[in-house]
Amino acid sequence: YRLAEEGPADIRIGNVASDLGIVTGSGEVTFSLESGSDYLKIDNMTGELSTTERRIDREKLPQCQMIFDENECFLDFEVSVIGPSQSWVDLFEGRVIILDINDNTPTFPSPVLTLTVEENRPVGTLYLLPTATDRDFGRNGIERYELLQEPGGDGGRPRSSVFELQVADTLDGEKQPQLIVKGALDREQRDSYELSLRVRDGGDPARSSQAILRVLITDVNDNSPRFEKSVYEADLAENSSPGTPILQLRATDLDVGVNGQIEYVFGAATESVRRLLRLDETSGWLSVLHRIDREEVNQLRFTVMARDRGQPPKTDKATVVLNIRDENDNVPTIDIRKIGRIPLRDGVASVAEDVLVDTPIALVQVSDRDQGENGVVNCTVVGDVPFQLKPASEGEGEPQNKRKYFLHTSAPLDYEAVRDYNVVIVAVDSGSPSLSSNNSLLVRVGDTNDNPPMFSQAVLEVSFPENNLPGERVATVVATDADSGKNAEITYSLEASPLSSEAPGSIFSIDPDSGDVSVQAVLDREQRDTYEFQVTARDKGVPSLQGSTTVVVRVSDRNDNEPRFMQDVFTFYVKENLQPNSPVGMVTVMDFDKGRNAELSLSIQPGDHDQAAGIFSIENDTGTIFSTVSFDREQQTSYTFKVKAMDGGEPPRSATATVSLFVMDENDNAPTVTFPSNSSYTVLPPSSNMRTVVATVVATDADTGLNADLNYSIVGGNPFKLFEIDSASGVVSLVGKLAPKHYGLHRLVVQVNDSGQPPQSTTALLHVFVNESLSNATVVESQVARSLHTPLAQDIAGDPSYELSKQRLSIVIGVVAGIMTVILLILVVVMARYCRSKGKHGYEAGKKDHEDFFTPQQHDKAKKPKKDKKGKKGKQPLYSSIVTVEASKPNGQRYDSVNEKLSDSPGMGRYRSVNGGPGSPDLARHYKSSSPLPTVQLHPQSPTAGKKHQAVQDLPPANTFVGAGDNISIGSDHCSEYSCQASSKYSKQVRALHLIH
Repeated sequence: YRLAEEGPADIRIGNVASDLGIVTGSGEVTFSLESGSDYLKIDNMTGELSTTERRIDREKLPQCQMIFDENECFLDFEVSVIGPSQSWVDLFEGRVIILDINDNTPTFPSPVLTLTVEENRPVGTLYLLPTATDRDFGRNGIERYELLQEPGGDGGRPRSSVFELQVADTLDGEKQPQLIVKGALDREQRDSYELSLRVRDGGDPARSSQAILRVLITDVNDNSPRFEKSVYEADLAENSSPGTPILQLRATDLDVGVNGQIEYVFGAATESVRRLLRLDETSGWLSVLHRIDREEVNQLRFTVMARDRGQPPKTDKATVVLNIRDENDNVPTIDIRKIGRIPLRDGVASVAEDVLVDTPIALVQVSDRDQGENGVVNCTVVGDVPFQLKPASEGEGEPQNKRKYFLHTSAPLDYEAVRDYNVVIVAVDSGSPSLSSNNSLLVRVGDTNDNPPMFSQAVLEVSFPENNLPGERVATVVATDADSGKNAEITYSLEASPLSSEAPGSIFSIDPDSGDVSVQAVLDREQRDTYEFQVTARDKGVPSLQGSTTVVVRVSDRNDNEPRFMQDVFTFYVKENLQPNSPVGMVTVMDFDKGRNAELSLSIQPGDHDQAAGIFSIENDTGTIFSTVSFDREQQTSYTFKVKAMDGGEPPRSATATVSLFVMDENDNAPTVTFPSNSSYTVLPPSSNMRTVVATVVATDADTGLNADLNYSIVGGNPFKLFEIDSASGVVSLVGKLAPKHYGLHRLVVQVNDSGQPPQSTTALLHVFVNESLSNATVVESQVARSLHTPLAQDIAGDPSYELSKQRLSIVIGVVAGIMTVILLILVVVMARYCRSKGKHGYEAGKKDHEDFFTPQQHDKAKKPKKDKKGKKGKQPLYSSIVTVEASKPNGQRYDSVNEKLSDSPGMGRYRSVNGGPGSPDLARHYKSSSPLPTVQLHPQSPTAGKKHQAVQDLPPANTFVGAGDNISIGSDHCSEYSCQASSKYSKQVRALHLIH
């Protein structure tokens, strides 16, 4: 808002409710002026903001003393908007800019101004005149200077013909009057002039004043002092001690003698400058005269005159700017004020105990007169109290050295728990060293009647000896009431226990005021050892509240029985990795005595090797044994210790039992791969045969049993299915034929799983480099290193550029496919004829046929034997030159030597490849009949399909044979490289033996 100064009372400034968009008139929302009430007031219902009877003088406001811009003089105020029953409170800050009016007349520093002018000065010589001051600013400030006629003459006397007034605008926006010589000056004819100088402001109506300008004509002094620079600027720390030098002003004068002697004096300087600073007239040193407080004056700006001693003296002016540097010399201030309708008086706030959580109860304002980091203040509530500070506003423009907070309740208040809270608020600034202050608020909680009488125990057990005297006191029950006055006065009575219908009045009685319970009869433990009844406590409030407790009287006996465990030895089994402080077992012990004599104390006694020392504890009431540590079966498998039970008799009796604890294994250890390492690799020649062992993955598991039963699998990096791993032994074998596209690095992702529940696994990398030799190990190692940073989901297998060559071979593959189709048809016809001939001639087990299945017979030249065209180069066998035809195990069981699943056919057989050299000249030449070997089942159309055929196949070291597939063809289906190349020397003769798997 904007408001002109010097206005009357009750001037309307604005409507806060309308400007905030708040609808008024219902009376539910009210307004309260929290600060600024010295000059402002607000209507509680309508939100109308107006002035009070106190007059506003802009020039006398403390915050406007050092302000030279009319838009920066303002009054701050705070308005709180209060909801119904103060269910919510919003705090808003406002600012009223005080507009200047023309209420001050410009004045000269003296009614008589003296100016010395030397004679013989040329026309146009300019002299600076003292400036006038006006407490108003802007348009109401000084507008112009005027030179009037010489006083003393008549009104028609013209203005002076020797001097003329010129007004110049300075760099800082001020007007500088200057006297200009426009005529000859002769001291011998006239040595002084008196002129009238008037100053006028720009107000409406304008204000003006005038002074006598006395011009004294002196002798010639033609050189003025000159300062080294026109503006001197320096920083001065506040609170500097008197005498501290600040800076030295230096001026020079080309004259000699008296005219060249310079003295330094203050020029246009305020009274505060002259009071705080000292200027040495001879040396020009400026020093501290009195301590300067930055919070009162943050900058001193004045002029210093250098004046010679000539007649008249000549001067020069320099501007001095002293910036007062802040020191952390002010502690933060904390102001605690009321907010809304919660009363706060003399530092005490009264708050009802049923007030809601997060209710604002006070307004806290913290401020620091320092600036910068020295003025940044942090505020907090110390101590364990249910109150907290929250910012009153979230605006980013809030000054750092002046913050406001609401003091909220952070937890429910309970008069019965705490009646008064001393809330201490501490504010700390960010200076170095930091300064702090604190303020406190006493929060007084109001009481309500909301607490029934309470007993300290829900069940009170009393041990009372038998054979007592009637009237003896058994116990005293005491109930407490957190309320006060009549609400806390209690009476006691006896009632039957809910579990017993027997009235206690015939045996026990109670004093209604003191709560003393007495026995009226002689008790006999052998007849009855326990009595139970209820004691009720009622307060005298309206309505009355009550509480009750159950009293159990146990008749005590003599201590004539020792404790007895149910077993001499307790055996428990627990799982390892059990959480600390978990129960591991329970022992049972009993004592036939009663009361104190039957109160048992259980403790752990260390074993022979102190195994249980500090590891086990026992719960006295239940006999439950707890472990203080987590068991690790891999470190210790069993514990043995003793449990001791001691009763409370005089003298006490005791017994012991042995506890054996066995730790059962948990699957808490993942397999550990010891070979290979992820950064190693294995070189595999491309000529390697199928079933060649590539590497063996070795892993261990610290668990036992099924938890240590490991199985291996390849889970990635095998897109061509070239490798497989034995799930039990971890042996990685080559199961596919290596082709040129497979050359290069293969990264197999091997996963090792144990058989625990749930299972744990470990993944390892096996790098296989397929190449004839290892000519450049550095290249392979770099590929392996890149593999370690390649995601496992991305396969690394062979030469990635090989697939591009497939497009070039598409035509060749089509031609070869057509030729193979023709050859296949020919083979089918030959096989059909062969099978029919066998059906005619028959087959005898163990007898060599005149036509050997595998050896080409010698025929005449006209009848040349047929040779195989489907020759293939033999692959390297695994361990020896024997190829064995194995019969399947019954019930489809798997063979340990081969990691393949068998089919469901009962007559299934399988080949196992073994080691050998390069290709054989002819594979079929090396088969002979022998026995015994597993069964080979033939096709049904064979005449001996139902008979067993036993054969021993002796292969030379150079032979390679790999059996695979459902139907394995021997002879023409598989041939060595040599036999296929020699197809031109033999006639085509197909002899096939099909095995059914």
